[in-house]
Amino acid sequence: MSANNAIGVAGDFAAQSVIRLFLTITNFEIGGSERQFSVLAQNVRPSKFQLHLGCVSRKGPLGIDFADIPQFRLGGSLYGWTSLGSRLKLSRYLRENKVQVAHAFDFYVNLTLIPAARLARVPVVIGSHRQLGDVMTAAQFRTQAWALRWCDAVACNSHAAAGRLEEAGLQHEKLAVIGNALPAEVFEPATPALPARPGALRVGMVARMNAHSKNHAGFLRIAAEIDRLRPETEFLLVGDGPLRPELERQAAELGLSRRVLFLGDRREIPAILASIDVAVLTSISESLSNAILEAMAARLPVVAYNVGGNRELLNEQRGALIPVGNEDEFAAAVVRLLSNGNLRAERGANARRFVEENFSLDRVRKQYEDLYTRLLSEKIAKRIFFRRSFAA
Repeated sequence: MSANNAIGVAGDFAAQSVIRLFLTITNFEIGGSERQFSVLAQNVRPSKFQLHLGCVSRKGPLGIDFADIPQFRLGGSLYGWTSLGSRLKLSRYLRENKVQVAHAFDFYVNLTLIPAARLARVPVVIGSHRQLGDVMTAAQFRTQAWALRWCDAVACNSHAAAGRLEEAGLQHEKLAVIGNALPAEVFEPATPALPARPGALRVGMVARMNAHSKNHAGFLRIAAEIDRLRPETEFLLVGDGPLRPELERQAAELGLSRRVLFLGDRREIPAILASIDVAVLTSISESLSNAILEAMAARLPVVAYNVGGNRELLNEQRGALIPVGNEDEFAAAVVRLLSNGNLRAERGANARRFVEENFSLDRVRKQYEDLYTRLLSEKIAKRIFFRRSFAA
């Protein structure tokens, strides 16, 4: 049998069979990787995949939907005895459940799943790189890049993230760029969580307050400049974390205590976005931002810094991209949008159309399912080809 015939037979087999798929995440805090894991895990088609799930810890608000999945704890260290024992336990789990495709969704489970899956002889092993890598330490980035070389593919949510791995020496052919999936509810009309105030427009940002790279401090300085130019503007910060007290103090020092609303963690993001007129993201490191995508789905123009994957989402037709650190230009772009309702509506409509065409759940799910099926077909084809070649 030729290699091409083997691929054809294997492809037919994989397409017709239910594939045993394992997905894993570190925890269920409200972050981009966690939300994408949740969306895919709850929407992969049972007719095509027998799904198995795992995590390091079930902690976090999103864990309510995954109360019974197995935990493979690391014990506070990737290199300690607890971590080693968890890898062996995970390897045994994969072997006992005859998993055919195993996919890790973030840094810690990349370093946990990849060796465990190779030990268990899982046919297809997939890692993930869902950030640029510049918020990792150099040692973390090198360690992950080494581990990812043992994968059959690495799922990246932006070309910017894939490019960083290619620069680190990973083969271009191994890198699969698949964007973030937007569930149907983010496209549905939502009742505003905050009633409109006559004469006031709102600028909002959705971002966890757990990393300086999200640059909330920059948001507040920009808000102060916008307030100087348009004093009727309100500012909404959605998210929580250890940096919040520091940011509340900064808002007070800038004279913004009555202008900035700290809303904390909120699950009803579409309702929050329905209360906003212009969305912004002042982050200085992004691969592919869920906050930008969801704002675009809500027909909002978005202003963000020109970093990472932001340029894959935004342009002058859908919002504005600002050179990193230029806070005056950032504020001016927001003021232009606040001052022109037709411009906001036009760029918001363009943004909505763009994400509908490129980031719908059905489209992204199909990309993942096609990746899983193709990689498994290739592995089966190799086995068929070599087995029949030796038999001949």
